Amino acid sequence: MDLTFAPTSQSDADTLVAIRIAAMRESLERIGRFDPQRARERFLAAFAPALCRFIEADGVQVGFVLIRPQDDHWLLDHLYVAPEHQRKGIGATVLRRIFADADAQRMPIRVGALRGSDSNRFYRRYGFVQTDEAEWDIYYVRQPS
Repeated sequence: MDLTFAPTSQSDADTLVAIRIAAMRESLERIGRFDPQRARERFLAAFAPALCRFIEADGVQVGFVLIRPQDDHWLLDHLYVAPEHQRKGIGATVLRRIFADADAQRMPIRVGALRGSDSNRFYRRYGFVQTDEAEWDIYYVRQPS
């Protein structure tokens, strides 16, 4: 699989929201919090096209990633793969590329995951350690290696 990253722009917002909603729907329904309008508003309120990249597998848009560099860490704010493209190693490949860049700069990576989401198991499998939790989210960090 040829995995590439393509820039996003403000005009891609609807496509990105659709990917996010599709990827999170099952987890949000499981905890009774599925609200597409709320998900859209939350994403658009903090959308930063310059930091966001489409994930393309063999030329097909399969998801997106958004990393917010901070002074002392990188925040993996969004990593979504459309449901029909999950469980193919795409997310793992994206993480390995992010890890390589973060490790080169000696930057920890922080991420939050919805409580009850399969993403919690995914992040723990790739070396993230839980640091905190809130009512709806669990927070993790991965130290550089």
